[in-house]
This record gives sequence, C-alpha cells and structure tokens, in this order.
Amino acid sequence: MNPIHLSGVNPQALLCNALQWVDSLGPVGGLAFMGLYILATVAFLPGLVLTLGAGALFGVIGGSLFVLVGATLGSVVAFWVGRYLVRDWVAHQLEGKDRFKAIDQALAQEGWKIVLLTRLSPVFPFNLLNYAFGLSGVSLRDYLLGSVGMIPGTVMYVYLGSLAGTLACLSAAAVPTSSPVQWALYILGFLATLAVALYATRVARQALDKTVS
Repeated sequence: MNPIHLSGVNPQALLCNALQWVDSLGPVGGLAFMGLYILATVAFLPGLVLTLGAGALFGVIGGSLFVLVGATLGSVVAFWVGRYLVRDWVAHQLEGKDRFKAIDQALAQEGWKIVLLTRLSPVFPFNLLNYAFGLSGVSLRDYLLGSVGMIPGTVMYVYLGSLAGTLACLSAAAVPTSSPVQWALYILGFLATLAVALYATRVARQALDKTVS
C-alpha cells in the first residue's frame, strides 16, 4: 500500500525524520518521543511507524512503556476534544431522537467493555475511535480502563521494531507477517472484532427495548 500524502506531505516520511531527531536527543529522547506520539495521535498521523520506531530506539520494555504513555495521553486529549468541542453540536442534532439517547446511555453504563474490545481489534481505527468515544456517553474512567486493550498490539509491534535494530529498516510494508506472535494477535483481534459486534448489538437492542416499552 502506498503511503498517504496530504498536501504534498508524506506523513510516514515526516514521522521517520522525527524519529531520527528523537534518536539524536540522547537521554531526553524518551520524553520527546512521548510528546511526538501525543501530537501524532491527535493529528491522525499513522502510529504504526512510531510504534515500530520505539522498538528500534528503546528496546521492547522501554519502547512499550513510551508508546503506551504517549498513546494513552494522546487518546485522552482527542477524547476531550471530541467531547467538548464537538459534543454539543452532536447533542443538538440528536435532540428529540430518544433511540439514539438510549443507546448513548447504555454505552455510558457499560462502555468500558466496548472500549476494551475495540482496542484489541485492529479493525477499528485507533485515532478515529478516540474522538468517537468522546462523543459517546462513556466516562473518562471507563475509557481509560478499556484502553488497556492497547497493550498486546503495542508490545507486539514494538517487539517487531526492535528486531529491525535500526530506523533505516522500518516501514509498515517491512513488518513480517509470518511471526507466530503476530498471528496470535490477528486471532485475538478477530475474536475481539466478533465480540464487540455481538456485544454492541446486544447493548443497543436492550437500550431500544427500554425506549419503546
């Protein structure tokens, strides 16, 4: 797949250059990396490049820690942006639509489970979900609780990045697809995708039943 270009800018190349800059910072590189990940998350830039780069720069343990902190903080920023800059407009559009309100209330009560399952599944885009959940009734506490689902995928891609050993070897296309660890994550992701579809459907149906009863 060709890298996405936005107004003549290649986001993947931009992030690779930023990783080279992080590498030149020495001991403070970890802090700079987390700040970079926060910005990338909010700006819808591809996180895979940064996650692989974390493995090459900091190893599996350090890289996983930096990615999880950066991704979590970035997702919280996006969550709050979605909730307070867009939420009022969406709520206005849904005024009088009791069915949508019922589903939103159901998500507010059990949303952490859906957050967890979507984080485990590669089908749901990470950056977009951050804003989407901000529009829902999910509390910040449940949002953070469900975000632990990021851990398996993060560790796997950081590990794959650490195998490259150098930033020059990193690209989304260069990620090996035959790794047993990756296949295990694919299976987990498939099961999570199926589970979130079934669970969300059940929650929605229960909410609608309460509305029409």
